[in-house]
Amino acid sequence: MRERNRLAASLEGVLAFEREADEYAELSEMADAEGDEGLMEEARRALTAIQERAARAELETLLSGEADANDCYVEFNSGAGGTESQDWTQMLLRMITRWAGAHGMQVDLLEEQDGDTAGIKSATIQVKGENAYGWLKTESGVHRLVRISPYDSNARRHTSFASVWVYPVIDDQITIEIADKDVRIDTYRASGSGGQHVNKTDSAVRITHLPTGVAVACQSERSQHQNRAKAWDMLRARLYERELQAREAAAQAVQDSKTEIGWGRQIRSYVLQPYQMVKDLRTGEETSDTQGVLDGDLDRFMAAALAARVSGAPGGVIEDVE
Repeated sequence: MRERNRLAASLEGVLAFEREADEYAELSEMADAEGDEGLMEEARRALTAIQERAARAELETLLSGEADANDCYVEFNSGAGGTESQDWTQMLLRMITRWAGAHGMQVDLLEEQDGDTAGIKSATIQVKGENAYGWLKTESGVHRLVRISPYDSNARRHTSFASVWVYPVIDDQITIEIADKDVRIDTYRASGSGGQHVNKTDSAVRITHLPTGVAVACQSERSQHQNRAKAWDMLRARLYERELQAREAAAQAVQDSKTEIGWGRQIRSYVLQPYQMVKDLRTGEETSDTQGVLDGDLDRFMAAALAARVSGAPGGVIEDVE
């Protein structure tokens, strides 16, 4: 039923494009015949808007991966640099959260570790919405910020790094088997706000997959049982994402289309000083509207990365991070 509803919505979207395009095309012809510039301008604006919506819908048809339509988990981790990187990590969390909100998606905070002075050391959120993983997977990688540090009394320019990793929520159609002997489960007290019960009991859960070293943690729920269940879901999703990356790595031997993602590689640079520029190093897409991007305007970068990824085109230049 979910697949049927998705296809029905896609079909209705195409039919709506056709109806609106025909309507405003007729309107422009009428305006041309009557010499009505105001009406002609209205038709132009409407047709331009339809064209932009159609371009995004066309990109969404390229989200053909088996998990692209699923919800997703997004992990944020600060790099070296202390307070600067921790503040940058919190800015990235806000950026992704605002993007999701602007697209009608729900965001749940699953785990967060506060920074020593400001910002956060790490966080994990779950984003729920249509094609959440398909779009947000383009944000996986290391993000670099260059700015005048608000924490430096000498107003010097600092470079900070933080990583964003995205992996899909596994639904009932995908089975991931994990042997009990391959995991270690640790419990600890949740940090931050949450009430006396949360902070006085070992309700937080961390599960480590020993063969791969993958570790997940959850402390958002009041009970250890609920946190354990969510942590198991997150672990299955992480292992599934590793399998997807392994498949893409194998495909790279046939076509060099996959950008390596790791702590030693960066995908996007955000320069706030001495000039204003956000540039995606995979596709070359860039904009001087840095504040708009930090407020969640990521569509242009996601579209460019997705188009390059699906078409098999090279991902652009990726700079090494020392």
